[in-house]
Amino acid sequence: MENSEVRNGDSSQCVRVAVNIRPLTTPELLLGCTDCISVVPGEPQVQIGSHSFTYDHVYGSMGSPSTALYDDCVAPLVDALFHGYNATVLAYGQMGSGKTYMMGTNYSGEGSKSGVIPKVMEGIFQRVELMKDSTEFFIRVAFIEIFKEEVFDLLDPNSSIFSKAEGAFLAKPSVPARVPIQIRETVHGGITLAGVTEAEVRTKEEMATYLTRGSQSRATGSTNMNSQSSRSHAIFTITMEQKKVAQLHLVDLAGSGRAKRTGADGMRFKEGIHINKGLLALGNMISALGDEKKRKGGHDSLGGNSKTVMIGNLEHLDVNNRARNIQNKAVINRDPMAAQMQRMRSQIEQLQAELLFYRGDAQPAIAQFGSAFFASGLPLDHD
Repeated sequence: MENSEVRNGDSSQCVRVAVNIRPLTTPELLLGCTDCISVVPGEPQVQIGSHSFTYDHVYGSMGSPSTALYDDCVAPLVDALFHGYNATVLAYGQMGSGKTYMMGTNYSGEGSKSGVIPKVMEGIFQRVELMKDSTEFFIRVAFIEIFKEEVFDLLDPNSSIFSKAEGAFLAKPSVPARVPIQIRETVHGGITLAGVTEAEVRTKEEMATYLTRGSQSRATGSTNMNSQSSRSHAIFTITMEQKKVAQLHLVDLAGSGRAKRTGADGMRFKEGIHINKGLLALGNMISALGDEKKRKGGHDSLGGNSKTVMIGNLEHLDVNNRARNIQNKAVINRDPMAAQMQRMRSQIEQLQAELLFYRGDAQPAIAQFGSAFFASGLPLDHD
């Protein structure tokens, strides 16, 4: 993605939205369910009855194949990460719509290569390998979940979910036995998570280990709509430093669902209240950010410093459609100290070139510091 946006270090664009239509499951087919939507051939448009919705991409049910989703939507964000841009992939939709499978936050090892996150890991480390002779990379990962409106660290080394001594996963309780971490606002208006684990990784295998560990720690439960329903929102964040610092957030939101359809009661019913409350707030925020008259800001991923792709399902076509109106303004995240050092080096080179010029060593100077001459604006033919 070496284009003018990347070179200029500024990229203003709307949130890109893709709709992924999963095939009918065996239980749905046994109940006699059929597809209720149609995809306009050759167009990213979905029709339900007399209503039509247009997106950036539509996958499945005779649209583009779902296998193209990564190349079309996510690979450009991985490319942007290497140029110093923040990026977000946000999976949004009803429970049972395939969000966790599609994102890969249920990763269980090398055998499960499907999903966005495993492909992101592959793409990142393939590129790191190609650039290792010219660039030094520092990569960290964090994995959190938002469960019943509290934030938990899925990589907490003190968690009872994982035994360091045995090096194996323990039986997981239905609710993680952990202390929630605190969300704090920085002096610049950003958000930070106090004490969240950021693990440094050097290989794809190390990153996969942390993804597997966090996936095993997530809160799940059975409902009528999904036997292994994710009861929390999960965010897997990859931070990459190479003088520029950028973050890629990979978000698997918990699925919404009406209590009558899910058959939830007791603890599952209470969890559902929190999930639906949070998703309603997100939907309202998307509506507000999509309306320029109401837009006053928001988190980087929606309306801020990020390139964002939202992948929705058929249950929320209206929300997905409104998300396309959200305008983001992504900028390259440069380390201020590294940028200052680069400016100082350029100034030194320019001064050295000028000194050589005035000493009469113009030809060696031009050969060694030609770029500095043009930058300084000095004439090359002095009397």
